Amino acid sequence: MIDPHQLTAEAERAVLIGLVTDDQDTDKVKEYLDELEFLATTAAIRSLERFVQRLHKPDGRTYIGSGKLAEIKEWVKANEVGLVIFDDELSPAQQRNLEKELGIAVLDRPRLILDIFARRARTAHAKTQVELARYEYMLPRLTKLWTHLERQRGGTGTRGGAGEKEIETDRRIVRDRIALLKAQLRDIDRQMATQRGNRGKLVRVALVGYTNVGKSTLMNLLAKSQVFAENKLFATLDTTVRKVVLGNLPFLLSDTVGFIRKLPHQLIESFKSTLDETREADLLLHVVDISHADFEEQYLTVKQTLGEIGAGDKPTIVVFNKIDAYRAAPSDPHDLVPKRRDQLTLEELERSWMAGMHEEESIFISAASRQNIDGLRDLLYRRVKAIHVARYPYESDLLFDDEFLRNAAGKD
Repeated sequence: MIDPHQLTAEAERAVLIGLVTDDQDTDKVKEYLDELEFLATTAAIRSLERFVQRLHKPDGRTYIGSGKLAEIKEWVKANEVGLVIFDDELSPAQQRNLEKELGIAVLDRPRLILDIFARRARTAHAKTQVELARYEYMLPRLTKLWTHLERQRGGTGTRGGAGEKEIETDRRIVRDRIALLKAQLRDIDRQMATQRGNRGKLVRVALVGYTNVGKSTLMNLLAKSQVFAENKLFATLDTTVRKVVLGNLPFLLSDTVGFIRKLPHQLIESFKSTLDETREADLLLHVVDISHADFEEQYLTVKQTLGEIGAGDKPTIVVFNKIDAYRAAPSDPHDLVPKRRDQLTLEELERSWMAGMHEEESIFISAASRQNIDGLRDLLYRRVKAIHVARYPYESDLLFDDEFLRNAAGKD
């Protein structure tokens, strides 16, 4: 059996596997595999081929059918591929069976995301969170790492041989490590809670959104800082907090890890402490990549994840980013059939239900080309001001007098 924790150089060449089911049509699977390929590229893995099968539901033993499995086995052997990546989470039994049949390493989407997080972690906090998530993912899958000890059990067919003792020892080590990491995270959480408490009474604004939608670029614009930004998934894992001043109004702006579809539940659990910045924020800036073909589902994925971490009811501004990259699909002006959503122009999108999505205020910008950034600053100023005035009305008489601000600006 192959230990995916020890991937070799040849395993950097991979094939991707997707499944069309009653709940997932062909177009959706194609888009998910596009994203899976981007994940693989982020992890320095080169995708060579894709295989898609249509089933009512995944096979309980090998996820895919026996015929498709034989086809994949023949292809990976002929092309000397060392890794197969499945777009959905595999059960420990499915992963064992697949590796036994294929003879090479098998990953699923959650494991691939965990590996990317491990590569991206920089601070002690992020490394601890990722290590905890990986151990929790690993624990139910440990048996496949010890199959080389099967022969030590003897031929009696009884249980309890040296191999199984080794497995139990390994499980105990992993459980102990999980307990230690959780204790370390509790200590770090207390320190971070103290730091958040020491920031005073400033209004807190948090950037949230799908991974790679431009949150860090927007952070750099608003805060005039140099937060790391890159066109790769999960470029930011650690929370970054900056003080921003608009007009005469200071507030705190935070940027943290982006979300993604099928995010491993172990990561959501271990990163809840990092996401405290989001839970404790007074206002969310939900950044959406409007140039992405399926930005609506990305929006809903983020909303769902916010609900899971207890931040689903926060006041929100939806920031539709990358308007400079948006392209409407061609449409026939003489066609009487209503336009599809992807055929709408940017102006039509702004006038449509998108502009009032779930009663959330929205704005259309491009952080990269700085389009409508002043409009975002004005909107952000108004919303932060309203929160501040409601919280500290005794400070508002002069501080937020618009005529005073205009006169002050005229004297500069």
